[in-house]
Amino acid sequence: MPADDIDIARTAGLQRITDLARERLGIDADALSPYGHFKAKLALPFVESLHARADGRLILVTAISPTPAGEGKTTTTIGLGDALQRLGHRATVVLRQPSLGPVFGRKGGATGGGHAQVVPMEDINLHFTGDFHAVAAAHNLLAAAIDNHLHHGNVLGIDPRRVTWKRVLDINDRALRHMVIGLGGPANGVPREDGFDIVVASEVMAVLCLASSLQDLKARLARMVVAETVDRRPVTAADLKVQGAMAVLLKDALAPNLVQTLEHTPALVHGGPFANIAHGCNSVLATRSALKLADYVVTEAGFGADLGAEKFLGIKCRSAGLWPAAAVVVATVRALKYQGGVEVPQLSGEDLGAVRRGLPNLQRHVDNVRQVFGLPCVVALNAFDGDAVAERALLQDWGHEAGVEVVEARHWAEGSAGALDLARAVLRLADRPGSPRFVYADDDPLWVKLEKVATRVYRATGITAPAAVRERLAQLECDGHARLAVCIAKTPYSFGTDPSQRGAVEGHVIDIRAVRLAAGAGFVIALTGDVMTMPGLPKVSAAERIDLDDEGRVVGLA
Repeated sequence: MPADDIDIARTAGLQRITDLARERLGIDADALSPYGHFKAKLALPFVESLHARADGRLILVTAISPTPAGEGKTTTTIGLGDALQRLGHRATVVLRQPSLGPVFGRKGGATGGGHAQVVPMEDINLHFTGDFHAVAAAHNLLAAAIDNHLHHGNVLGIDPRRVTWKRVLDINDRALRHMVIGLGGPANGVPREDGFDIVVASEVMAVLCLASSLQDLKARLARMVVAETVDRRPVTAADLKVQGAMAVLLKDALAPNLVQTLEHTPALVHGGPFANIAHGCNSVLATRSALKLADYVVTEAGFGADLGAEKFLGIKCRSAGLWPAAAVVVATVRALKYQGGVEVPQLSGEDLGAVRRGLPNLQRHVDNVRQVFGLPCVVALNAFDGDAVAERALLQDWGHEAGVEVVEARHWAEGSAGALDLARAVLRLADRPGSPRFVYADDDPLWVKLEKVATRVYRATGITAPAAVRERLAQLECDGHARLAVCIAKTPYSFGTDPSQRGAVEGHVIDIRAVRLAAGAGFVIALTGDVMTMPGLPKVSAAERIDLDDEGRVVGLA
């Protein structure tokens, strides 16, 4: 067996995307815009033509609180989709696109791993169909329009100190977080403080992923608030008259991307918003299209069920009128030991005590999925070769006591054959889907919405915030944003805001240090802890191992 992911991907016999679309999904070539032989976009008129079809069943893959390396949600999503197809069902996988920041940073690519991958993995992990570049161009066009307006007389009365719209770049670069622009005299613009976010943190990315059509995309872009005037009135993209030009740049990017897994299961890979600053899942158009084309659609939400699943349900599903039939909570022995207090370098050794200490974290996520969100779920034990038999047995014993099925899955090593038991468990659950159950109501005040997420999902005793934050929330409600969803940005490694608080912390307080309005996306962001919207590179980044060999092939990409 090949040694690493990229070698496994290269040995796969890919099916031409036009043939796969026709044979697996019944899509004619005229409904596709091919990007080479193995990737294509679904034409937007075709996407619109699907509305009258009945929906398949949506399966959400989420996880426990992860280690810094992640616990295999994407791999499990792909393996489960392949296994459902192997059992004779028309299945589709729907995923986010990878960001170049993590690809060249710490985490690497996001196309799965082992024998559960979407391909062509090199293309998907790098430039793919250019969607992220289009988002960056549209975002930075708006940023340029703001400074151009300031330079040419500032008719709108924008306060340069209250411009909230930064530039974006899809590479981790901490040096660009805070900067001063417009230096060099009157010919070079108005000096002011500025900075860069990573592309996936852009509100444009969230808008792209939540838009239901080109018309909705343009309307959402127009509503984005980018600054305030000197008398504190909001300034929008519509005030700067650039929403049309931005929509032009995003027109092709709005169309979902079709690729395939190693086992030729269709995969729609589209959009990639931050899983804490935004809702952290693929586009509404991709999910809706998949539901019209397949009997079962397997998708994922970023990070654990506390961050990812809550935002997937509370933001995306609320906005789009979607709801899963069942959920899968991915767990690994190493993550349980990490939540039990073991540091990353020591995770490979057998430690039953640490597994026991970490089980309350898994229990909390399962309780949230079943009791708070009202979804039936199964726990997928993503197996690693280094897992001890006794550690896996301990997890099974916990499942019997907790009344939740724990299924060992070996899709990384065995592909669909290693996820058949998981697929059968999901099929049993998906036969009795429930009704939407949200953590908060649309008409709850913004403070109450934040409080309900903190107390019901994070098990905090409450929330606190400086007076300025509470005043800002009150002002947002006065400005007509009271019915927006909320998006709490915090560390993914803990139920609290301190990543060192592992396990199932409770009795803590969620301190909100700032709030941001994402009016186009349709939510209010509450920043906690030290969450960054422009990550930095680690001391030894993935970029140091990525290269071209003498034959021009990419090496070191994982």
